[in-house]
Amino acid sequence: LLLCLVLALVRGSVHLTVARLWEARALGPAGPGAQGAAGPGAGPGAIRADWAIVWQLRLPRALLAALVGLALGASGALLQGLFRNPMADPYVTGVSSGGALGATLVIALGWFGRAGGAEAAAAGGGGAGAFASVGLGLPLAAFLGGLVALLVVYLLARVDGEVPVTYLLLAGVVVSAFVASLVALVIYFHPDRLQPVYFWLLGDFAGATWAQLLALAPYVAVGLGLALVLVRPLNLFLSGEEVAAELGLEVEREKLRVLAVAALLSAAAVAVSGIIGFVGLVAPHVVRILAGPDHRVVVPGAALLGATFLVAADTIARTVVAPLELPVGVVTSLVGGPFFLYLLRSHKATGYRGEAA
Repeated sequence: LLLCLVLALVRGSVHLTVARLWEARALGPAGPGAQGAAGPGAGPGAIRADWAIVWQLRLPRALLAALVGLALGASGALLQGLFRNPMADPYVTGVSSGGALGATLVIALGWFGRAGGAEAAAAGGGGAGAFASVGLGLPLAAFLGGLVALLVVYLLARVDGEVPVTYLLLAGVVVSAFVASLVALVIYFHPDRLQPVYFWLLGDFAGATWAQLLALAPYVAVGLGLALVLVRPLNLFLSGEEVAAELGLEVEREKLRVLAVAALLSAAAVAVSGIIGFVGLVAPHVVRILAGPDHRVVVPGAALLGATFLVAADTIARTVVAPLELPVGVVTSLVGGPFFLYLLRSHKATGYRGEAA
């Protein structure tokens, strides 16, 4: 992860060396007006330009990608452990599709300001800059949309005070499909605002700011802390719900806790990055192959691997067709899709005991 973060800072349409990066760090948050010693071949003006690139554009973007990757990886680990199914991810609960609907409504109806436009222009993100132009209403709408979708899925799956995993999976698939149709309907009636919605649905970090990073960090920190508390119930779920209940676990209460924490993490991620697929699907599966099914390892390992994967994918998205940028969701899909198919073929249902839900 640290290596990918360094590469994210030095690679781009303007390439920096590690030495130049080290000199630029001396300016820190003091700003372009601060004085710094110029290295060989780099005058004070070049050092100040490096500062602007690193501290205002690349560093907040890389750290935001890492936070979103942490959230998606941990969320995927929680859901796969709960469902005992390696195909589960944040999409299953409807959180991602609900967040997309909330964001789409806000964009289509024009309920956002121009905050972030300067960063988008500086980043040169083209169409992706439309994503950066939204104000605080968009993340809030995405967050609320994701939570409402989860609540609907939970109520639909609830039977006689219990929530069978099979019903939860089916309800999640149905709600996700229904919400996706609503998103398409909104786009159909507002074609003039298609581009911002399009980049939101594909996932994007163009125009990332320190404000977004600071807003997301508490949610991710709290969510990861709660996720680590849930590793014991998740390990008991590996043996089946009946065995877990016989061992003294309050199954329905723990299900609700796992769903709530997974929703918190995935909804917070969707609120700032849009829809990014395969991170929560692949990362936990790879960790189980490498380290086994123990969730004391799987949950933090999936979080770190998700962060590494997403930082690397965003770096590729920024550089592969520079000066243009690809939506990061496209890169994660192109890499994660074939890779996950390979994993399924080579390691079917690795790390799970008993039948999958």
